[in-house]
Amino acid sequence: MTTPGGIVIVGGGLAAARTAEQLRRSEYTGPITIVSDEDHLPYDRPPLSKEVLRAETDDVTLKPAEFYEEKDITLRLGSAAVSVDTDAKTVKLADGSEVGYDDLIIATGLVPKRIRSFPDLPGIRVLRSIGESLALRADAGSAQRAVVVGAGFIGCEVAASLRKLGVAVTLVEPQPTPLASVLGEQIGALVTRLHEAEGVDVRCGVGVTEVRGTDKVEQVVLGDGTELAADLVVVGIGSHPVTDWLDGSGIELDNGVVCDEVGRASVANVWAIGDVASWRDSVGDQVRVEHWSNVADQARALVPALLGQESSPVVSVPYFWSDQYDVKIQCLGEPEADDVVHVVEDDGRKFLAYYERDGVLVGVVGGGMPGKVMKARSKIAAGAPISDVLS
Repeated sequence: MTTPGGIVIVGGGLAAARTAEQLRRSEYTGPITIVSDEDHLPYDRPPLSKEVLRAETDDVTLKPAEFYEEKDITLRLGSAAVSVDTDAKTVKLADGSEVGYDDLIIATGLVPKRIRSFPDLPGIRVLRSIGESLALRADAGSAQRAVVVGAGFIGCEVAASLRKLGVAVTLVEPQPTPLASVLGEQIGALVTRLHEAEGVDVRCGVGVTEVRGTDKVEQVVLGDGTELAADLVVVGIGSHPVTDWLDGSGIELDNGVVCDEVGRASVANVWAIGDVASWRDSVGDQVRVEHWSNVADQARALVPALLGQESSPVVSVPYFWSDQYDVKIQCLGEPEADDVVHVVEDDGRKFLAYYERDGVLVGVVGGGMPGKVMKARSKIAAGAPISDVLS
């Protein structure tokens, strides 16, 4: 059985909810269907490693059920999209049914990478869904020693949350510092200092070679031979776009769904938004942005283009943040690990740094200095010379 067309959005997170909301706000009156592999209403994912894990909230729903009823948005929850036929304009679901579409919007986001060599033991967790967050929280309630594998933003946030829950934490990262590949070693060292001050054992420059246990995880072996006792292991080594279900569809894929500057994919009537989407930027490069704040900007560009209205490409200064302990780490602009970094403020816990590339301010990163970070937005947008900013 194939249900009628309209606009079908595949995904159950922020990108799906915001796009549906923007469509109705733009006075689109046709059918809208959201397809998600999860049973939950579309929800916000950033709190999973923070407030949800720390038992400060269980409700991260973006919109109540009444919203979808009032806006006449159909929810097909609990059945993943497994393939798409772009000629017939149908999406096949895991339950065997098909959903027809006039336009398809791909908003499937990311899935965590896993370490295939790890055994299938209780106590080994990844974090993407609310179910996984709640399961991790339950494990943390009885855990004494945790090893967090990977010191990216998710790994650092999980380490901070577990410490707040009273769990002893070892943070393991093959790179020289946490966040080294994203923000560089200089800022990574300041993040290391923050975690060590909270009692985290930070082990950098070494990976995990083995996880041992009988009925549950008991030990983690590092590449230097160190054996760490652990009753909880959390893997946070990054994510990749959820595009497997698009194989064979003819939709161009390259580190996500390849799109133009307003989210239009390579096949007619197919669009993509959010973490899964690689949009063409103002200089012609394909860029996939994994930031929460980017979604609303993309929806405001994609929806008018889909509806045949005047649309403007996304032009904004990228922004994201990470809450670790009492410090909000904020990043504005597009800093890269090999930029020249100027740490202009540092009180031993909070800090502010400017990122320079070719003599121009390209990014600002601050820990616990929200006002000073956000004041730099106009300077980054204008491509201010670093000499002007530092003077």
